[in-house]
Amino acid sequence: METSERVRLDTYFGRIARRFAPDERLSSILVTHLLPERPSFVHAVSVVSDLRAVLPKPKSINLAARRTVEAAFAVDALSREMFADPDTALAYLESRTAGENVVLLDVGGYFAPTLDEVSERFSGNILGVVEDTENGHKRYSERDKLPCPVVSVARSPLKDPEDFLVGQSVVFSTEALLRQRGDILHGRPALVLGFGKLGSSIARLLHAKGVHVTVYDIDAVRRAQALAQGFGVARDREAALHSAGLVLCATGALALRGEDFPTLRNGAYVATVTSSEDELELNGLPSGYLRHSAGKYVTRYSATGHYFYLLNGGNAVNFIHGASVGPFIFLVQAEILAGLQLLARREPGCSMHEVSAGHRAVIAGIWLDHYNR
Repeated sequence: METSERVRLDTYFGRIARRFAPDERLSSILVTHLLPERPSFVHAVSVVSDLRAVLPKPKSINLAARRTVEAAFAVDALSREMFADPDTALAYLESRTAGENVVLLDVGGYFAPTLDEVSERFSGNILGVVEDTENGHKRYSERDKLPCPVVSVARSPLKDPEDFLVGQSVVFSTEALLRQRGDILHGRPALVLGFGKLGSSIARLLHAKGVHVTVYDIDAVRRAQALAQGFGVARDREAALHSAGLVLCATGALALRGEDFPTLRNGAYVATVTSSEDELELNGLPSGYLRHSAGKYVTRYSATGHYFYLLNGGNAVNFIHGASVGPFIFLVQAEILAGLQLLARREPGCSMHEVSAGHRAVIAGIWLDHYNR
């Protein structure tokens, strides 16, 4: 990032932090993709709270960004297992925020599995969670009862530009890996699993590139939307998997189970918009499948008479090329700070919440002042 761009970004976050600084000083734990521009956001979190630790998503760490953040804050290794066991999760939170009022800033529902027991046993007070992703939103909203408020920005209109551009970056990276192998998108029927904001963006760009696109979604309303937008809609999921030369998983949940992989067409490519642990049940593959490298970021899985290719190890394919969505990501990051302020007020009940439309308008206005030039 050029110095002038860094200055503009820091100035933008300075205004956001002043507008959404809580009256009460509290602590925070931050889960985040540690991408090149992310230190400015991390600093902004530290302005509106006492940032006790940064937990970078392991598949999206820029080394220069990590060094910058490590110089000022504790940076700890993150895994799903870390918060899957109540004792382990509690021990970690006690080591960083014992006795404090803390907000958990999440990307992907990491804190969800043990939130009840941890909230009950923690020596301080967990004021709530701010969640950034659709996957994480589902992990929290599917619980019978929440022990604390969860503010979700996953379905905010301020996230729409990011979601659209992430879909575009997924197609870019997928096409780049195919071309690296001497393949092209054209003539390779594509199946998009999931027709939410990311899946619909992927489907539209593939269609614009002349690719025949079929959509499958478990939601009948979304299937109807896909049909209205001119896409083929699969009646039979297994048949659609068998005929697709490219499968793009955009469900925000488990998209392909172990038994699905043998039904893939020979030579099919599989890519995801999130991590393999969320979208793909690779450990459920039938015995006999062997894997080896078929090029940079391309793995060939093969068994007798069958083979398919997995892109970027099943992790979000767009992170190969930085997953950049430009300054639009700063809208979402500002809303995360607004969510932190909302939790600091201790007004929301123990359920799912959103930032108000008025606060979103304030964020958009500040963002336009800095980036509509």
